[in-house]
Amino acid sequence: NAADVYPELIRRGIKPDLVTDQTSAHDPLYGYIPNRMTFEEALQLREQDAEKYKREAYRAIGEHVRAMLDFNKQGVPTFDYGNNIRAQAKEHAGVTDALSFPGFVPAYIRPLFCEGKGPFRWVALSGDPKDIDQTDKVILETFSHDEPLCRWMRMAREKVKYQGLPARICWLGYGEREKAGLAFNDLVRTGKVSAPIVIGRDHLDCGSVASPMRETESMKDGTDAVADWPILNALINAVNGASWVSFHHGGGVGMGYSLHAGQVIVADGTDAAAKRIERVLRSDPGMGVIRHADAGYVEAIDVAKKQGVKIPGLTY
Repeated sequence: NAADVYPELIRRGIKPDLVTDQTSAHDPLYGYIPNRMTFEEALQLREQDAEKYKREAYRAIGEHVRAMLDFNKQGVPTFDYGNNIRAQAKEHAGVTDALSFPGFVPAYIRPLFCEGKGPFRWVALSGDPKDIDQTDKVILETFSHDEPLCRWMRMAREKVKYQGLPARICWLGYGEREKAGLAFNDLVRTGKVSAPIVIGRDHLDCGSVASPMRETESMKDGTDAVADWPILNALINAVNGASWVSFHHGGGVGMGYSLHAGQVIVADGTDAAAKRIERVLRSDPGMGVIRHADAGYVEAIDVAKKQGVKIPGLTY
């Protein structure tokens, strides 16, 4: 249990290269197992006394985060992986300085968000893995200049096993997603794949979220909790022709902590689909560029100018 292991590593003077946490700490009842008991005892306690279980989970989360704070004080790169463990420790375990180490977005990901880059995901509706093989080839050929992306694609082909319908994910930015989407539509149109391809993304993305403990933590202009952006993203995707648009609550960090907009577009090989794909897969990541440019990020403003994103007062 990390609530035991982390403090023990501190006691032994062991300094890892990197420290984070990937428990589902946003759900203390079903997402986190308390220490000081066996797994079987935890399951029994959860069944018999849910409130006591949550108290024990919060206690363990507090011990867990205090150890992460100790690592951070020793200079070990330490970050929250987006599960809201810091807020849980602060609000329910009295760890007043829990937010002293950052979440992974301000620590590492925000420069990518400024480029409109985020998780680009697609599914082969045929259920045939050979269709994903074709899309993989398109990504590798279209973005052959991007070695980190190509390295991921090669590794994914080799190591990632399908669950349910065959699917793939990679990170693409503004201008890249529409290029990939149109190429997928051509695969359907020419019969190189046997059925339509559904294109979506993660709820974690550059311009579709208000999540002060994750995607929008420590925004430059203080707009961490401003919910206008995900609502605007949903509306823009709807009018641009997304196949379906969703608006959801709590993704990754728990209910009450975030709002997310999601979109999916179907590549069915038609000219009409191509027009919708071009609009949706341009404007969706474009909202990320605009959102960060509006917040004052020079990187996003530079991308907007380079890519011809029209932002009144900033790019024209």
